[in-house]
Amino acid sequence: MATKPGFLTEWPWRRLGNFKYVVIAPWVAHSFYLLATRDLKDVPLTYLVIFPSLLLRMLHNQIWMSISRLQTAKSPHKIVDRGIDFEQVDRERSWDDQVLFNGILVYVGYYFIPRAAHLPLWRIDGVIMSILLHAGPVEFLYYWFHRALHHHFLYSRYHSHHHASIVTEPITSVIHPFAEHIVYFALFSIPLLSTLFMGKASIIQFVGYISYIDFMNNMGHCNFELFPKWLFNTFPLLKYLMYTPTFHSLHHTQFRTNYSLFMPFYDYLYNTMDNSSNELYEISLKGKEETIEVVHLTHPTTLLSIYHLRLGVASLASKPYKCKWYDSMMWPLAWIPFILTCLYNSYFIVERNKLKDLKMQTWVVPRFSFQYGLSLQKEAINDLIEKAILDADNKGVKVLTFGLYNQANELNGHGKLYLCKHPKLKVRIVDGSSLAAAVILNTIPQDIKQILFKGRLTKVAYAVIQGLCCKGVKVVATNKNDFDMLKACIEEEMENHLVLSSNHKPQVWLVGDEIDDTEQRKAPKATIFIPFSHFPPKEVRKDCIYYTTPAMKIPNELQNMHSCENWLRRRVVSAWRAAGIIHALEGWDEHEIGDAILQIDKVWSAAIRHGFRPLHQE
Repeated sequence: MATKPGFLTEWPWRRLGNFKYVVIAPWVAHSFYLLATRDLKDVPLTYLVIFPSLLLRMLHNQIWMSISRLQTAKSPHKIVDRGIDFEQVDRERSWDDQVLFNGILVYVGYYFIPRAAHLPLWRIDGVIMSILLHAGPVEFLYYWFHRALHHHFLYSRYHSHHHASIVTEPITSVIHPFAEHIVYFALFSIPLLSTLFMGKASIIQFVGYISYIDFMNNMGHCNFELFPKWLFNTFPLLKYLMYTPTFHSLHHTQFRTNYSLFMPFYDYLYNTMDNSSNELYEISLKGKEETIEVVHLTHPTTLLSIYHLRLGVASLASKPYKCKWYDSMMWPLAWIPFILTCLYNSYFIVERNKLKDLKMQTWVVPRFSFQYGLSLQKEAINDLIEKAILDADNKGVKVLTFGLYNQANELNGHGKLYLCKHPKLKVRIVDGSSLAAAVILNTIPQDIKQILFKGRLTKVAYAVIQGLCCKGVKVVATNKNDFDMLKACIEEEMENHLVLSSNHKPQVWLVGDEIDDTEQRKAPKATIFIPFSHFPPKEVRKDCIYYTTPAMKIPNELQNMHSCENWLRRRVVSAWRAAGIIHALEGWDEHEIGDAILQIDKVWSAAIRHGFRPLHQE
């Protein structure tokens, strides 16, 4: 919102929330009705193409977003090297408002402008006329309107909303108050309406011109430089006719320079060109290689989780991952990235963060959770993880942590497999089990004297149960095999704290992956379920309390956190991920793989000292 919101700041359908798409539903429904009841040759192509063109625009914007986030996570050619926060993501999640607005106006124009009803597919003279009209009236009028928006009166009431994003993303380009979009549509209508009334318009010209506007808007706000120097050396006049991401980025950092739409010619003409434009272009193009010190290696979970990755849908990634009823509409499309990931035999980088001077990245193994349970996939997944470890080692990474199933004992012995194959690794491999155990031990209420264990025994479970027994807490196991395995690992003097019983009355349950609905229903009312697994248990009981999987709130200094890690809330990371950060900050030299557990109290104290905070009841 602008600092002093003016008239027509809000969009008319703002209160509709996610139901705002109903505003174009009548026209879309009518289009399908015509297709179903008439011969195809009797249905105007102009009318039928409107809705697909709107979908194409949304897909176009999403592709730019994914490319931009991929590049800013890994590319050395970033322009503004600062982070984005959740506030900006929330502000920009309404980027599709302008697509709906344009769609409504095009539908209305179709009905009220007779010439629009039967446009030809292509006319070259209309295309040429559109180019000339854009380069002349549109660019000229936009330049002066944009300068006017930077006057204090208009800036505080309208344009400050757009400039709240110092670090731009492609969709930042369309984040404006409603009043501004009315003017922008009027300006961009000049080539379209002019050719329409002169009888030179065509369908491809209309769609092509709007696609050009979207392309240039997205490109100018993508925050990484992509135009090679040879292009401007070969065509020197091009610098007056086409802006670059660095050119427009300066407008967002300097505010009162580089006002042009897409053609810097008018900034040269009226002496508003930023003097550092060429220098910043050279610096961004040259790039700056960085040494990444911490890598978190994770993987997608369900097929639909691909949309939740930072490279996916920004608004979904900024919220805890949870399947909603409307996600089913995206299910068919999820098979496309699934097939692509199966064909892609390398990790990919999705996120870049910074804590003080520590630089971090998140890498993703392109395999889904269900694939980790397939014996035929085991060797291929291990090869992918091994490749990531060796690449991290060659790049000078200090610590690499495993997320989710990448550290499964059945897969690689909690990472021991890789160290056996490459004993001279310089990168420290950390599975994070010690901190995960520490988080659980410090989450369990202090006055608890008895706790029930349910689930598959894991490295974390052993560490937690041993810690509970040391504190004098009685651990109840209901499975004889689990009891015998635990007893073999517990020191003799603490064996009396381990109990085999079918009693399900303890109010706190320590649960793992294999707890099912039937077992949960045996718990008394108000039972607290505390998971020690990577994945949270299914919440069957409404009258019980479910804690999150081991996780910690991150320090305020941790930058560029604008997506949620799986099902965790904002600015919270899993203990396994936090463990690698703490390992690097402390400069510890040991690996945490296989059965190895670091000193739990030492790890916990280090986490608190570096600003990580525990999560208690959610």
